[in-house]
Amino acid sequence: MALPARRWLPWALAALALALAVYVVAGPFLTVRAIQQAVRADDSRALARQVDFPTLRANLKAQAEDWLAREYGEQAGGSVLGRLGLQVARGVAGGAVDAMATPIGLAALMEGRRVWSRVDGSPPLHSVPVEQRPEPFRDADYRYESLSRFTVTIADERGQPMVFVLTRRGLHWRLSDVRVSPGP
Repeated sequence: MALPARRWLPWALAALALALAVYVVAGPFLTVRAIQQAVRADDSRALARQVDFPTLRANLKAQAEDWLAREYGEQAGGSVLGRLGLQVARGVAGGAVDAMATPIGLAALMEGRRVWSRVDGSPPLHSVPVEQRPEPFRDADYRYESLSRFTVTIADERGQPMVFVLTRRGLHWRLSDVRVSPGP
C-alpha cells in the first residue's frame, strides 16, 4: 500500500533541504581539497576549475595599486617625473599580479612562498615525486566570514598572514581573492 503524497512529501522536502544545507556548508572545504589535489598533482586545468581568475586578477591589481598609492602617491603627485614613475611602477605591479594569478603562482602562494621564490630556478613541481611535493595550505586556519565568503589563512615565508578568499556563486565555491601583505 503506497503512502499518500501528503505524508512523505514534507519528509522528502526536509531531507532535500538538509542535503542542500550540508553541501553548502561543506562546499568550501570540498573546494579547498580540490585545490590541494590539483596543486599536488600539478594539474593546472583542475586548479583553473576552482579559481575565478578574472576576479582574482582584478582584486590583486586593486591591492597593488592601493599599496603603490599609499606608499608613493603623495611623493609622486608633485612632479611629472614622479607621476610617470608611478605609472611605470603600476605596470610592473600589474605584471607581478599576472604572474601571481596563474596556476604556478597560486601554487607557490598556497605553499606560503612568494611567486618569485617558485620561479627562481627551483625544479619544476612535476619533476618532484608526489610524496615529496609541498603541502598547499599546510597549517591553515579556516573561517566562514558569511554564507557566501570563506577564508583560508596561512603564514608566508616571513611569517606574515596570507588570506585566500573563496566566494560562493549559487552552489559553487571559487577562489576569488588573495590578500597578500606587502613586502620588500
